[in-house]
Amino acid sequence: MKRVFLYMLFAVLGMGYAMAQAEIKFDKTTADVGTFSEESPVVSCVFTFTNIGDAPLVIHQAVASCGCTVPEYTQEPVLPGKTGTIKVTYNGTGKYPGHFKKSITLRTNAKTELMRLFIEGDMTAKEEK
Repeated sequence: MKRVFLYMLFAVLGMGYAMAQAEIKFDKTTADVGTFSEESPVVSCVFTFTNIGDAPLVIHQAVASCGCTVPEYTQEPVLPGKTGTIKVTYNGTGKYPGHFKKSITLRTNAKTELMRLFIEGDMTAKEEK
């Protein structure tokens, strides 16, 4: 009888440990960098996230939709309850003025494995002199 009880106890404890999972929550998923000039074509924004799960959160990969957008992200595991950041830089050099919207796809170990963030804004043309 004691043996059966011990097996059941280990099974329940094992299931609880196996169900621990990271969960990511962003303060925003779209950043509007506003209007900027073609004369200063590089703009950045920061996305802040919190691990609201009960296991460490790891960002495995952050891929931008084009080479003009570069993500930099927290490399270390983010413990439950702690925050991390993803800095996104858009370089509009050589791009046509106007509205843009670029995406960054994240691959994590969170409950929602894939997430997409967006950076958008308006680049105005250089003034003719």
